[in-house]
Amino acid sequence: MSKILLFVGLTWLLGNPFLAIIVILVLLYVAERRLIGLSPSFVKPFRRRGAISKWRRQLSLSPHDVSAKSELARLLIESKRFGEAREILIGIQDKMEHSAEFWSDLGTCELALGHWREGEEGMNRALAISPRVKYGQPYLRLAEAIAKRDPSGAIAYLERFKEVNSSSCEAFYRLGAAYDAMGDRQQAATAYAECRRLYRSLPKYMKRHERKWAIRGWLRTLKK
Repeated sequence: MSKILLFVGLTWLLGNPFLAIIVILVLLYVAERRLIGLSPSFVKPFRRRGAISKWRRQLSLSPHDVSAKSELARLLIESKRFGEAREILIGIQDKMEHSAEFWSDLGTCELALGHWREGEEGMNRALAISPRVKYGQPYLRLAEAIAKRDPSGAIAYLERFKEVNSSSCEAFYRLGAAYDAMGDRQQAATAYAECRRLYRSLPKYMKRHERKWAIRGWLRTLKK
């Protein structure tokens, strides 16, 4: 009823029902982004593109700026341009040998490009330098890479990730998905339930980031 009243009110105000529908859709999108976050952001890609251009300009002025290359590679990874990011990272490898973040980024690129052995090596080097690098993200990326062909191996990585990052609903969601792939519905249900339990226990400022994984876990249980 409230949506109908909103539509009628906007139609009267704007004088056009099509404009009213567009405004309602925009309002629903903004609300979903703020409260849930399952839909993609239309703003982030433009901001990221601007940042990529900024760092490219920086490198045109200072071609040997390692920090700029690292930041550019990170933005390219976020844009899923893994091949470009990998080339940049390979070019600064000799200067970043002792950086856990560097090896994590390079490992991410290798895994995304299907280079499993090189990706695993990069992630393991990152974890050897700092087991808590990026809050344990290398464990999560390794689990993602092998989830379909080796669910039991993915579970092992996810268990290690949980030890490093005990506040991640994503870990429990992916753990449930791995158990689902193995046909162990009981363990999967337990993992999804733990995902929801953890979400309820998180402080408010963390719930915004973890909410989508809790919702996905809940949706998985509805399918069973």
